Amino acid sequence: MPLFKPRKREDGSNGVDDMHAHHPTSRPPTNGHTTPPEPTVTRPKLVFHCQQAHGSPTGIISGFTNVKELYQKIAECYDIPTEDILFCTLNTHKVDMTKLLGGQIGLDDFIFAHRKGRPKEVEISKTEDALGLTITDNGAGYAFIKRIKEGSVIDRIKHIEIGDHIEKIDGKSLVGHRHYEVAKMLKEIPRGTTFVMRLVEPLKAGFANIGPRSDPRSSGKKGYGSGKQTLRFKANGQAEVEDAPDDLATYATEKINSLLENFMGINDNDLAAQIWELGQQKQNTMEFAEAVDDSDLEAFGFTDDFIFELWGAITDAKAGRLKKTSVHS
Repeated sequence: MPLFKPRKREDGSNGVDDMHAHHPTSRPPTNGHTTPPEPTVTRPKLVFHCQQAHGSPTGIISGFTNVKELYQKIAECYDIPTEDILFCTLNTHKVDMTKLLGGQIGLDDFIFAHRKGRPKEVEISKTEDALGLTITDNGAGYAFIKRIKEGSVIDRIKHIEIGDHIEKIDGKSLVGHRHYEVAKMLKEIPRGTTFVMRLVEPLKAGFANIGPRSDPRSSGKKGYGSGKQTLRFKANGQAEVEDAPDDLATYATEKINSLLENFMGINDNDLAAQIWELGQQKQNTMEFAEAVDDSDLEAFGFTDDFIFELWGAITDAKAGRLKKTSVHS
């Protein structure tokens, strides 16, 4: 009997809440007396600093509740098309996949936006079952290469680099597809097949990539990434300020992410964190499998064997067995 049960889907709109609370309406007068209005509850306006990774003045970004809105705000700030932004890194202008913006931003993080650069088409002969790619996406419709396995098919093609956006395969556009969908397409290409991959590399600008000229927040700030809290993008469209993940959560998400990479060829810190949170309060594999099936993770189509592997990582984390074995990427 499979672990997953059929799930009824319900269509509904996912509204995006504004980051600032609405003003409550005053109550009507009672017994001839006017009830004083309730005090206005507001959330602090979160402001982030941003630069274009290839070099630009510093911009001020605020008022976003998800990654897509963040890209829109950056595009408005620099008067560029939103679709021109490939991905963002935190606290570095370099194409550093360990600093990739995912589902959360530290309150002191500095955002660097990487824009589309040169397109290129590469013919690839799939001489092995695995191409050696780890794929992630920017949360707004662009899948790109996060890691290339040493000695793999892709590693031998020097024109393909980490950070390249996978735009098309054999003329089929992949814009709007999630990273796991792109990974599945590449995995299903038969061995011995030759295909053409169209890639778009991040924009490069020579000496502009040496580093930012100065820290615009040096007055009153301790530097990049010093915040203890993060702005977390929730799956329901809301953004909330939370404490930074503790060591246990960090170990667990690292292990889960390594399983995602080995089994599915994808890398997604936010997805790994979501899986960890989902399994924390579960008592056994069946409860965990049902929770996955009843969540938006059901779209990934995890196999029963993979569910067992994930549950093993969760139980190891709970028991503290990952602290000595976890390897940082």
